[in-house]
Amino acid sequence: MGKSGQLYFDFDTYLRQGEPSQREKAIVWGTAIGLQKVDGLETSAYLQQTALKNIEGEITIDEAKELVNAYYISRQAHNEDNEDKEEADRVAANIAKLLSSNTLAFSFFGYTQVHRNIFEGVFKHAGQIRDYDITKREWVLRGDTVNYMYAADLQRAVEYDLEQERMFDYGGLSSDEIIRHVSRFTANLWQIHAFCEGNTRTTAVFVIQYLRSMGFSVNNEIFARHSWYFRNAMVRYVYKNNEGVMPEPKFLERFFSNMLLGEQWDLRNRYLVINPPAEYAEQPRLYTPTSTINTPASTPTSTTNTPTSSQDTEPVPPQVSGDMFHTDNKNIRKIVNILGQESLSIKEMMNAVGLKDRKNFIEYSLTPAISTGFVRMLYPDSPRHPKQKYLLTVKGIGLYNQLNNYPEQIPNKSRTNDITKIGTKKEFNKKENE
Repeated sequence: MGKSGQLYFDFDTYLRQGEPSQREKAIVWGTAIGLQKVDGLETSAYLQQTALKNIEGEITIDEAKELVNAYYISRQAHNEDNEDKEEADRVAANIAKLLSSNTLAFSFFGYTQVHRNIFEGVFKHAGQIRDYDITKREWVLRGDTVNYMYAADLQRAVEYDLEQERMFDYGGLSSDEIIRHVSRFTANLWQIHAFCEGNTRTTAVFVIQYLRSMGFSVNNEIFARHSWYFRNAMVRYVYKNNEGVMPEPKFLERFFSNMLLGEQWDLRNRYLVINPPAEYAEQPRLYTPTSTINTPASTPTSTTNTPTSSQDTEPVPPQVSGDMFHTDNKNIRKIVNILGQESLSIKEMMNAVGLKDRKNFIEYSLTPAISTGFVRMLYPDSPRHPKQKYLLTVKGIGLYNQLNNYPEQIPNKSRTNDITKIGTKKEFNKKENE
């Protein structure tokens, strides 16, 4: 194994054995490095060594970014390979910094700002939309191109898609329906191709941040290992031709199913090619009975997709434990049921559950509900805002709908009895303890 490969193996070690903060940083860096592959770029050994220092806590993410920038400023020799490495290293460091924060402006400006932040110091046109029309020959389309948006319509198209998404109601949707909608939103935004370069990397980072803002636990490692598949899956989602080939959503939906639901589809590009050889006509769903499903309430871990046999191509029945809304935490379920469609203060929530110890409520109920993505602040940038209240995320709404409308989808160990009739706090506590 080469030096670069050994360093990547070290990232895996942190994913398996590191402290929680180290695992989070390793996932961030793995994603930032992996996303360079969508443009055929590889990061340098120096970048990976710098990333390891950040994971170990020796330097901050800002210091890591500055070290990478200084490294290339000091270099005298330049050739094509060095230029590719420089782009990959600078962009990876910028993405790592972006993914280390939880801020997102869900707007045309916010989308272009993500591009600017990613490609700052790399492209002169960072943050600017393209002003010319494009075509791109795609390997998975056997040399054909996707029809991208005309340059004159780019801003209007992005604004329209973001506004439609902002108005979309996720309430009442199943996990599969959410996967289908997220896939459609992502593919449509990508097809606009607002930027002349770096469009896929920008879309990936923007979508990761958006899903986080809705409360979903995003397994970024999927992007780290399968970024090229992600791009090709979007190509297949939007492509059609005059010979009967129609848009095919399933490949991108399977990518998001792996990322959000912990499913194990074989994410290799050979299955995405139009008119593939017979042996690649069906994309297998890999399944290892002893593996742990990556539920959104837990910290994402490294998963090795190993089929049980060479003929393992049959779909695995869905498992409730992999549902993105599931939690066994009774305190979280209580808060979710109390909030419903409302926004409440800490005092109002405590009154509803009959608790008086504010510290205890925050530590054992509210903080877990926020950290696992079920509840969010009304004023997230100002935690001590005098009018601070709390409301459900999209993920929280999903759990609320399951608890109240679809109790048959909840495992027996976390099912409540006749939860739709819960009214007073006395009744609520009684039901939860049955």
